[in-house]
Amino acid sequence: MLRYFTAIILLLVTLSLKSQVVYEHITNENIYQFLDELSNEKWIEINGVVKPYSRVFIAAKLQEAQAFQGQMSSRQAKELDFYLKGFTLEVNEKLTLNPKVNILKKTKGFGVDINPLGGFYKDKLFSFQIQPLYGYHLYKNDNGQESFSYGGLQGYAYIGKHIGVYASLRDHHYSEVFNTVDFLNPIPGGNFKGSAKGGVDWSEMRGGVTFQWNWGEIGVIKDHFTWGNNNHGANIFSGKQPSYAQISIKIKPAYWLEYNYVHGWLVSEVVDSARSYWDGTSNDPRYRTVFRPKWLTANLFTVRPVKGLNLSIGNSIIYSDQDHPAFWMPIFVYKPVDHTYNATDKYGQAGQNSQLFADVSIRMIKHVHLYGALFSDEIKFDRMKTDSLHNFWSWKGGLQVSNFLVNNYSVTLEYTKTLPGTLQHPISTTTFASNRYNLGHYLRDNSDEIYACLQVKPLRGLHLKAEAFIARHGPNEIYETGNDIVAVPFMETEAWKNTTYAFTVKYELVNNFYIWGNVTLSNIVGDETLVKLWTPEYYLGEQTTLSGGFNMGF
Repeated sequence: MLRYFTAIILLLVTLSLKSQVVYEHITNENIYQFLDELSNEKWIEINGVVKPYSRVFIAAKLQEAQAFQGQMSSRQAKELDFYLKGFTLEVNEKLTLNPKVNILKKTKGFGVDINPLGGFYKDKLFSFQIQPLYGYHLYKNDNGQESFSYGGLQGYAYIGKHIGVYASLRDHHYSEVFNTVDFLNPIPGGNFKGSAKGGVDWSEMRGGVTFQWNWGEIGVIKDHFTWGNNNHGANIFSGKQPSYAQISIKIKPAYWLEYNYVHGWLVSEVVDSARSYWDGTSNDPRYRTVFRPKWLTANLFTVRPVKGLNLSIGNSIIYSDQDHPAFWMPIFVYKPVDHTYNATDKYGQAGQNSQLFADVSIRMIKHVHLYGALFSDEIKFDRMKTDSLHNFWSWKGGLQVSNFLVNNYSVTLEYTKTLPGTLQHPISTTTFASNRYNLGHYLRDNSDEIYACLQVKPLRGLHLKAEAFIARHGPNEIYETGNDIVAVPFMETEAWKNTTYAFTVKYELVNNFYIWGNVTLSNIVGDETLVKLWTPEYYLGEQTTLSGGFNMGF
């Protein structure tokens, strides 16, 4: 199926070629926040419901904003010039690096630079950038001192006029694990090597091959992505799970219409006993574990009826055991497809797991971004008439105001609520998860969160951020039957509550290299058993945590 699907797409795209695509990872918060700021000022237009953006897209938006550089504050104008340097391959026809540090300037096409950091090559057909990755974070509170580090290498290349290739390889280490599948925090997860006690290590390989034409792009990639406008955790697809292989398509056939599609190969971690087997020798027997296959298909349509208003609607399905071409169809609503193939099962458990979602982004008033996202696992209208029953909803609403009356600041307010059972499923192979990490909001279901943030950027590269949030989770309600879970009241008691105040200072010295420091006052309380299950031991109770470090690459 994949072979024929890809062949059709490639046939279409060869009709009209334009440029190449590689993706800027979603953890590069600085560039994404700057694009949001430019959009809030109405200097550029972006559809922020789907991330990551391609580097070509980011570079084009930065160049578009240059027309308004005379209206910018001194910090904004310097920030724009600074980020444009980081996209030298995308912006400049010839390799443009700092001659004072480029020790390879006399070679043909090769170069090195500090801003952006890395090695480069560019000619008429082929160009690439390669850079080292390294980061070290140190944490200290009453429970002692812990650390996180990563190291590796990443690079990307453009071939001809339409092919992009990128790869990122890194190893991670936590001296104490902060990111298991159970913990209620937004820290990206990992598939750990060995036991999670006494520190964890894991590796991550991301990247892919992409193809772009005038009105769209397609990629066979392994990467993270988020769906849903947010500033503190997306509630459609959060990107918290380890990256997984996927076919990603973005099409924009008209200025008012954008379409996104993903078909992904998830990791079920559910053992298929019929396909697993013993191997090795009698002296060294080995059990070869085979997991049951699991897939995700999702689409999202965004329309722009007027400038500054983006309305998005889409759906997804997670299915397992056997692939089927009907679940590959890019523009389908997948729930009725599932009914066609599985509704006659007398036990009622043959069906797959489908979802619906919508998002709205309003930037019609200068300086203001109003947004909201809605996620539903199942909707039955008869439940709406009964107060004791609920549908499976998660919703998020937010408001961001930036540079109103005073330059170089933003204020963000955001609320998220998810009802019991919304992000669960009774069949282990079709849960809304990969590597057992939930794909939705990091607090999962039966939870809510109030989030507030004040960010000030007094100088180019210097970010001062004060945050406060109250995150709550109700009792650990398990989706055993649909009739039971829909009758569970929302957060009947507070089983887990995290009240946190944090202040962060971050300075980006050169593109993708920054140093930072943070102080966090947190108080995590509730049911003793559940608090220990959902919280890293390091943060239990009331803590003042000092942390700092540096990041080179994302």
